[in-house]
Amino acid sequence: MATPKVNDLQAFLAVARKQSFTKAAARLGVTPSALSHTLRALEERLGLRLLARTTRNVAPTAAGERLMQAIAPLFEQIAAEVEALGALRDKPSGSLRITCTDDQIELCLRPLLAQFLEDYPDIRLELYVDYGFTNVVEERFDAGIRLGEAISKDMIAVRIGPDWRLVVVASPGYFARHAPPQTPHGLTQHRCINIRHRPSGAIYAWEFENAGQAFTVKGEGPLVFNSIMHVLNAALDGLGVGYVPEQLAAPHIAAGRLQCVLQEWSPRFQGYHLYYPNRRQASPAFQAFVEAVRYRGEQ
Repeated sequence: MATPKVNDLQAFLAVARKQSFTKAAARLGVTPSALSHTLRALEERLGLRLLARTTRNVAPTAAGERLMQAIAPLFEQIAAEVEALGALRDKPSGSLRITCTDDQIELCLRPLLAQFLEDYPDIRLELYVDYGFTNVVEERFDAGIRLGEAISKDMIAVRIGPDWRLVVVASPGYFARHAPPQTPHGLTQHRCINIRHRPSGAIYAWEFENAGQAFTVKGEGPLVFNSIMHVLNAALDGLGVGYVPEQLAAPHIAAGRLQCVLQEWSPRFQGYHLYYPNRRQASPAFQAFVEAVRYRGEQ
């Protein structure tokens, strides 16, 4: 049996993890047809079928699953050891991939980026905006950002922001045409600008609280986004009522571009946390990033 090439095994891992030639090819920077040819050649050399292909998807066979479980940890160990070599440099270096949402960038990361990039010019940050609750292990991200209460117990979590709340806002022009609601249930009479975090998920039901009792309101409206920044912009444009992080809305409220209502009904949420799997040795670059974004209370 001919010994497989390392690049061919990496190509197999990418397809097996993504269960898609198209997605794996995009990750590897090759064409799907070239990747398919590579995998067929690998199967021929091994004399085993590693992938079960249909017109809709691709998945590892029993042999492919065994190979994936055997070699994936080895490639991860190699990557970790290569990253650890950065400790021999004068300054941390390397690439970091973080999955997050656009409001998390705006609230937690953007204020720190200029100083971080100045302090660590050899670190390259890739911030991937995604509201789909990406699995950081499967998608090979270094870390993600979520609310503290939404993080799995098997992850390490580092707080990177204060507790916060959502607030109901609309433009003065909108409230001139539509009387502001007096209770959250009055939102059912308004044009609510909604958000759907995942294509297959439900539209987010607005969460409120009264006398310690939590409840939700589902308002209807002509617009649904998967980005809170677009909800904010649509509210600024007078297109309806939005439910957005108070910190994002604050400058617009102060400038008179937005009006805030129902504040007394808005519950507070645990602050954003950076989360990542436990690893034997984090790279110097990742350690530097964690320390840079760690929340240290109001300054």
